[in-house]
Amino acid sequence: MPSIHQLKPAFQGLLRPLVRTLARAGITANQVTVAAVLLAATVGALLLAVPDRRILLLLPLALFLRMALNAIDGMLAREHGQVSTLGAILNELGDVVSDAAMFLPLALRPEFPATPVVVLVVLAVVVEMTGVIGVQIGASRRYDGPLGKSDRAFALGALGLLLGLGLPEGGWIGWLLWALVALSALTVVNRARHALAETERQAG
Repeated sequence: MPSIHQLKPAFQGLLRPLVRTLARAGITANQVTVAAVLLAATVGALLLAVPDRRILLLLPLALFLRMALNAIDGMLAREHGQVSTLGAILNELGDVVSDAAMFLPLALRPEFPATPVVVLVVLAVVVEMTGVIGVQIGASRRYDGPLGKSDRAFALGALGLLLGLGLPEGGWIGWLLWALVALSALTVVNRARHALAETERQAG
């Protein structure tokens, strides 16, 4: 199914000059991965500490920067000889830790209903785990949609932007979050199904 992840090659093309500069400066992929996690943790702490709803405007900014950092660490690893086992571990763990650190604090804010936020974060972990399981069974790392990491970031970033700009809160937020939960569950099914189909094609 369509996913914002499909735009990643074009995004990487825009970032490539910066990546070359970072590589020449001695910045490593693992350092960038850790920086993305620290960014998420900092934003999560601010979401907890600052009651003013305008703090939600940090979400779209931080999520865009996090997506850029995630692209940069992969490019540094693949294109500048920094691929490592530790890097692979940090990359996968960093994604789910960052999601939890940045999004779980929303459950404690008055603008958001807690239950769908928590369920969405749990399913975010399951979605990424399902993508990794593809590798374990002999398929590729699965990035199928409709709600992968980039799509989830776009949706929650847009929500943070609207609320931060003063859009009235209400029951519609809960309905939107439950819709994202449903799309996350569908993503788990899609990733598992495509991973199985890939292994069957290889066996055939």
